[in-house]
Amino acid sequence: MWRRLAESRLRELWRQFPAVLVLGARQVGKTTLARQCFPALPYCDLEEPNLRQLFADDPGFQIEQRAKPGLVLDEAQSVPEVFAALRGIIDRQRFINGRFLLLGSAQPALIRQVSESLAGRVGILELDPLTAQEVTTGAEAKRWEEVWLHGGFPDALRGAFREWWEAYLRTYVERDLPHLGLRADPLLLRRLLTMLAHAQGGLFNASQFGKSLGVSYHTVQKYVDILERTFLVRRLPPYFRNVAKRLTKAPKVYLRDTGLLHHLLNLNSLAELDHHPIRGASWETFVLEDLARREKLRHPHTQFYFWRTVAGAEVDLVLDRGSQRFAIEIKAGRGDKAHAARVLEQAAADLGATAAWILDQATGTDPLRPALERRGMADHLDWLPP
Repeated sequence: MWRRLAESRLRELWRQFPAVLVLGARQVGKTTLARQCFPALPYCDLEEPNLRQLFADDPGFQIEQRAKPGLVLDEAQSVPEVFAALRGIIDRQRFINGRFLLLGSAQPALIRQVSESLAGRVGILELDPLTAQEVTTGAEAKRWEEVWLHGGFPDALRGAFREWWEAYLRTYVERDLPHLGLRADPLLLRRLLTMLAHAQGGLFNASQFGKSLGVSYHTVQKYVDILERTFLVRRLPPYFRNVAKRLTKAPKVYLRDTGLLHHLLNLNSLAELDHHPIRGASWETFVLEDLARREKLRHPHTQFYFWRTVAGAEVDLVLDRGSQRFAIEIKAGRGDKAHAARVLEQAAADLGATAAWILDQATGTDPLRPALERRGMADHLDWLPP
């Protein structure tokens, strides 16, 4: 069992709010995290039919009878009546924090119910798949290369990741999407996911995807919206700054977990990945997501962007902390070439970045220019901008 970096953030929210909501994709480890942090709390899975019926009939009574002293409610969106009942229970003892832990997978439904009933009473933590730092320590330690190939979902790391992802996608289409009100065509969704995999890290153009699939761009937008809200896709927006340059305005699109990416592209091993054209985009995704997963635990309000001019100058990842801005270029090979350093230095100046880094697969750290250095991710799995 891996210890999660999110534990400290969850305990911090637990001290600040009467209730905490942990969001995340199915099978990402929400229940395990809850039991690691709060093993003494009673646990209720609201997808279990008998419990769901009991809570639907009289949610207030069920919560008060079981909350000793607190309560974990898993898949809370399955019983919408729970949220109104929680509001009344919380308001009767508003000064007591750390009472209710809500876990859920279907983000749109949960966010709507929370915003309607529990606004100001609940802290929200989005739990991501495992990071390389988490997986390379402990009794079940894995090499970071395995995390890159298999992705960060715990069960995919423990077994045959391709079989796990195939089963996951089937459950996602047949069960999860109908809960969100979308009756997706399984063949169309699979084709769209495969096209997104081949276009990994590229600019998102819904019209082009729609033409290839034989559907409207509105249909593509709707499907990608759902994929994004259910944590399978990231649309990385461009960063805009008032500079005298023409900037790209379309977002970049990524499948967020490299295990899913490699499964859709029929890649079974690191050797196959090393000889595949997607290798560079896959490495970019792995580093980007690993940084983002850890960054938002340390700096929860950080915004993530990329930057690209029409002329082709680009920064793969911009971390905007408000008072600070950092530029990060991700290279699948060694990133200490003079041209790459010069381009990143100019881009960082245009962005007003505090500092810039090139992250690659080599080892060690090399200072390249003032406020710019190269770091090998293999040696710095816990690194974030200071």
